[in-house]
Amino acid sequence: MNTTSAPPSPVLRRLGFVCYEASFAAMRRFTEQRGAETADEIWLLQHPPVFTQGQAGRPEHLLDLGDIPLVQSDRGGQVTYHGPGQLVGYLMFDLHRLGIGIRRLVQRIEQALVDTLEQHGIAGARPRDDAPGVYLPDGAKIASLGLRVRQGCTFHGLALNVDMDLQPFARINPCGMQGQAMTQMRDHGCTDSMATIGNTLAQALRARCLAPLAATV
Repeated sequence: MNTTSAPPSPVLRRLGFVCYEASFAAMRRFTEQRGAETADEIWLLQHPPVFTQGQAGRPEHLLDLGDIPLVQSDRGGQVTYHGPGQLVGYLMFDLHRLGIGIRRLVQRIEQALVDTLEQHGIAGARPRDDAPGVYLPDGAKIASLGLRVRQGCTFHGLALNVDMDLQPFARINPCGMQGQAMTQMRDHGCTDSMATIGNTLAQALRARCLAPLAATV
C-alpha cells in the first residue's frame, strides 16, 4: 500500500504594488520559516522605481543612478531596474520536492517566459546560453532572472518588461552587460493588461515548474 502523501498545492499571490525592501524581507522570512510541508508560492507584483544590486554586483555597472534608489540584494546576478509596468514574479520553490537542481529550474522558468510571450503574440523569444533571461531575435532583452537558494528552497525570481519606462536601464549596464538593449511587450504590439499577462505567466510556470495551482490569495 502506498502511503506517500501528495505535495501541498502551490499558492499564487497577487500582491499589487509593493516596495522592494518589503517584498525582500517577506521572501526571506517566508523561506526561513518554511518547512517540508510548506506549499510552494508564486508572488506576482510590481515595484516602485528601484535599482537592485545582486551578490555579484560590481560598481562599474552603476553608470548614473540619479534619484532612483539602489538596494543591495542577496539574489544572484548584477544590477537591474524594477519599475511600474514590469511584471515581477517571486518564486518560492522547494527544489528537493521538485527533484531538480537550480540550473534545470532556471531553464524551466525561461521556457515559461517564452511560452507567455508566445501566448501574447511575441514569437521568437529565447534564452541565451551565456546569460540568464529571455531575449528577442534582435538581441534585446525582455525578461530577467535572479534567484537565491537557501536550504534547498528558492526565492527572488523573474522580471518581465510589459509596459514601462525603459529609460532607467540606460543608467546601468543591465545585468552587468555593457550596451545591452532592453525591450518590452508593448513595443512588440502587445496591449493586453498586466492582469491578463500575469494569468498567462502563472499558468506557464505551473505547467513548466509545478503541480497545478489549487489555491489563489
